[in-house]
Amino acid sequence: MSSTISAIYRHPVKGLTPEKRSEVELSPGQAIPNDRRFALALGSTQVDDTVSEWMAKSNYLMLMRDERLAQLQTEFDDETQTLTVLRGGRQVARGALTQKIGRTMIEDFFQAFMKEESRGRPKLIEAAEGHVLSDHDSPVISMINLASLQDMARVLGSAPDARRFRGNFLIEGMEPWAEFDLCGMQVKVGDTILEVTERIDRCGATNVDPHTAERDLNIPKALMRGYGHIECGVFARVIEGGTVREGDTITPV
Repeated sequence: MSSTISAIYRHPVKGLTPEKRSEVELSPGQAIPNDRRFALALGSTQVDDTVSEWMAKSNYLMLMRDERLAQLQTEFDDETQTLTVLRGGRQVARGALTQKIGRTMIEDFFQAFMKEESRGRPKLIEAAEGHVLSDHDSPVISMINLASLQDMARVLGSAPDARRFRGNFLIEGMEPWAEFDLCGMQVKVGDTILEVTERIDRCGATNVDPHTAERDLNIPKALMRGYGHIECGVFARVIEGGTVREGDTITPV
């Protein structure tokens, strides 16, 4: 059985809702368009509206510390550049992220929602062209092998929801943990060529249930207990651009 792309996700605002896409257009050296393009910086963080240098995730509202974020659902509209925030299916905030008044409306909501956890008024920031606001210091694609998650049921009791790992590409048809063997290799995915660069260390963000917003598992601890490491998934960088679609095969080159 060949390995294929089961699902494609982007995360327009760091720490908020993943959005499923049927296809994406990739460019060399870049992340998925609009992935980790925006973030909410803590009120205590001194930062410009546009960010061109990597910053540690401790400067942002983030799931590893702020599990309350998972109570929200967000939708980003590419055409209007508008973020809609919902809670329990009801709209609670909406604003165009490229306009000052829109950013202000989003910041006002998150200051009220997060209370003291935002350490003052949070600031909606945007990555400069060619940059992303991610945990990695360069634009990458994160790939999660669904068979590895199924294998984790041996130490967790059941397979964890893939959304805990906030990957861009979910892979099916691969043997458990075989994604690690791709490190250092180039693979053809759809019209693109990716270079798989490294394994992904997992942090406490994976402990948060995306359905309940409760911190109900300890994924890093379970990985260490069951496998002797805290890694799940791999990073890849785009070598040759093109379109990737759900169902595309992954072939070493």
